[in-house]
Amino acid sequence: MTQASPLAEQVILITGASAGIGAALARQLAVKALGIRLVLAARNQQKLEAVATECLKAGADVLVVPTDMAQVEQVKALAHSAIERFGRVDALVNNAGYGQMGPIELILPEDAQRQFAVNFHGPLVLTQTLIPVMRDQGCGRIINVSSLGGRLPFPAGGMYSASKFALEALSDVLRMELEAFNIKVSVIEPGPVTTEFFSVAGDRVDLNVPEAGRTLYRPAIQAIKEIEQQTAPLAWSSERVAHVIIRAITDRHPRPRYLAATGGRMMLFLMTKLMPTKLLDMFWKRFYRIDQVEKDWKRRSSV
Repeated sequence: MTQASPLAEQVILITGASAGIGAALARQLAVKALGIRLVLAARNQQKLEAVATECLKAGADVLVVPTDMAQVEQVKALAHSAIERFGRVDALVNNAGYGQMGPIELILPEDAQRQFAVNFHGPLVLTQTLIPVMRDQGCGRIINVSSLGGRLPFPAGGMYSASKFALEALSDVLRMELEAFNIKVSVIEPGPVTTEFFSVAGDRVDLNVPEAGRTLYRPAIQAIKEIEQQTAPLAWSSERVAHVIIRAITDRHPRPRYLAATGGRMMLFLMTKLMPTKLLDMFWKRFYRIDQVEKDWKRRSSV
């Protein structure tokens, strides 16, 4: 069976490559492996071209494919463009995604659909399209960028967590199904990252939540707006997370999951193994001020 090529000869497809983790990964790969072939996808073509220019200067061969991951035909066209240009894809990094914050009651149906379209269905379709290619070439890597939120659900982030839980389940199944074809599947689980994630998510709360909802869930919505400041001391840079992704691409025997979070292993152990569910619920409710929503509701109900 064909063995994986050296990194410098590989074709690596990165979604969400116009900013944040995806852009940092593209730049690091271009510098690390002279002559590497990169397929960069994102919605914002201008930003994508800027990243591509940096990678070209570093010696990479780059194909830019503007893609909206919520559009199935565009996702399929992305895969076909990569194959048409380079003839193979050695590693797929499903990095594109975004966060949607707010109580579940207030998430509009169309917003829930787009959350899953970008964070789950787009990666699914792209992966399905490339599996036969990787099988025929005798090897491949699929790297799905999830989150600690894909293991730990929390109030005010339920829709985002649900999409990442689904991506993690998909990854586990693919890991088992594709092992026979020498296609390795890994999940990257970042914690807080210094990107626009929380600011964009916080802005969307104001845009989409009706006034009645803003009044009822005011403490929780305020907590969402302050979360970036609270988690800043633990936040990783995009470059640091990108380094973990490169490990997943290059490890001879890649792990099913790579944590990219300060204290992530201890947090997962405490919250999934040690803490009783009731205590864990109390922690998250206090952190996102759902406990204050409860107190306000009881006070109003007793009047």
